[in-house]
Amino acid sequence: MIELIPAIDIIDGKCVRLTKGDYDTKTVYGNPVEMARMLEDKGFSRLHIVDLDGAKSRHIVNVEALKGITSQTKLTVDFGGGIKTDDDINKAFDNGAAMVTIGSVAISAPDLFDGWLEKYGAEKIILGADVRNGKISINGWKEDSDTDLLPFLARYVEHGVKTVLCTEISRDGMLGGTAVELYSQIMAAYPTLHLIASGGVSKAEDIHELNRRGIPAVVFGKSIYEGRIDLDELLRWSRQQ
Repeated sequence: MIELIPAIDIIDGKCVRLTKGDYDTKTVYGNPVEMARMLEDKGFSRLHIVDLDGAKSRHIVNVEALKGITSQTKLTVDFGGGIKTDDDINKAFDNGAAMVTIGSVAISAPDLFDGWLEKYGAEKIILGADVRNGKISINGWKEDSDTDLLPFLARYVEHGVKTVLCTEISRDGMLGGTAVELYSQIMAAYPTLHLIASGGVSKAEDIHELNRRGIPAVVFGKSIYEGRIDLDELLRWSRQQ
């Protein structure tokens, strides 16, 4: 059964969504703590938080929003965006994150990532693999690396990574469907990987198709805020699987 993980992206302490990671396309949806409470009340137990200010600034910025969510809900939170140093990762864990999602450091400082993986354990470190035109994108999707997706994954799977969050940037915020073929390709290469699909969910059927393809987990946000998914119905379906 696919794991359902709603997402909250934060800019200036507010819940927002972008389109293809473009900060100029920001749509504000309100208070992140209130949004997290609503999701918990609906019956979700997991939450993916992205500090978009942090990703852009290359250090954690919205720590108070993280603390507010983790102190006022029982949601299991994974947090990403701007985690570049020991201080950043400690700040995330100290303020209630159960897991962190890290992508840019895995490109720019692989030894540091490996050290965190060893220190905190694979259950707490999610490898962020954000893809544009087949290449890993970093620093809030402002820069594209020269690294191809599958060799990038191969390197870290060999080093013990068990969970990967993969966003197909061209689909993010577009509400046009997910990159299901890409995710199927990843799962064919690494069948034991806990792959979290991200980007493009527009309706419940997109999630159903990922489930049929054996994708372990999905992150979705804009489809929630735009009222395109009946969350009660989705959760009933999930419980019946």
